[in-house]
Amino acid sequence: MPPKYLAPSVTKAFEILRRVTKSDQGLKISDLSKELGIGKSTVHGITAALEELGAIMRDPATKRYRPGLTLLELGKAAYSQFDLKDLARPVMENLMETTQESVFLGVLNGEHITILDIVESRNDLKITSPVGTALPLMAGAAGKVFLAEMNASRTSEIIESRGIPRYTDNTATDPQQYLSDIEQVRKMGYATDYEEYIPGVRAVAAPIRLNRHFSAAIWVVGFKMTLDDDKMKALITATRKAAESISRKFEEQQLI
Repeated sequence: MPPKYLAPSVTKAFEILRRVTKSDQGLKISDLSKELGIGKSTVHGITAALEELGAIMRDPATKRYRPGLTLLELGKAAYSQFDLKDLARPVMENLMETTQESVFLGVLNGEHITILDIVESRNDLKITSPVGTALPLMAGAAGKVFLAEMNASRTSEIIESRGIPRYTDNTATDPQQYLSDIEQVRKMGYATDYEEYIPGVRAVAAPIRLNRHFSAAIWVVGFKMTLDDDKMKALITATRKAAESISRKFEEQQLI
């Protein structure tokens, strides 16, 4: 197997971040150069870029670098995702038992959705996907929830720049219609998918209220033959309650 490609500048920047975050007193350019065996000019260039991004900050008096606010925020966001998965799991399991359908937990990752966890239905025929799978932002109910959590101008910008893929005959590809649907999701606090992403598949999604670092959602997915209109109504109520429960548990955890 050929070796994986590692961009030298990225590797060096990561090592600098690692050393800075582990140092109690902070590190000077000369310290980093000596520890990593990298020329001072190279270290200076990388630290300048990291400082500009807020990943590290330099004490004017000691000339030592310490972790910056951006790095701390990213670390908190990453840690929050692990907290979220643990807190959400019992609620997801209960929701699966109640609905007998597969339950997904996902987070907004850039401009796509990443599946963080899943509790599969016990049915022989079920909807599933591996943890870590990336879904398009315009994908069904979950996508609508994440777009609705953004401010209206950002949502419009994404839709206008990327367009709306036609996944099925039920996909609303008209931008104005889609924006109207998103506005309804903002008002109602949940989103539905009636075979808009995958033929024969329906879903309900609801936002999990967390903090400004990242967005999350929970959604239930099943086949049309088991999710008739009456069951979809019950599913909306159950999914919203589950999302509210996880949000409440997450908030309580953050206060501890």
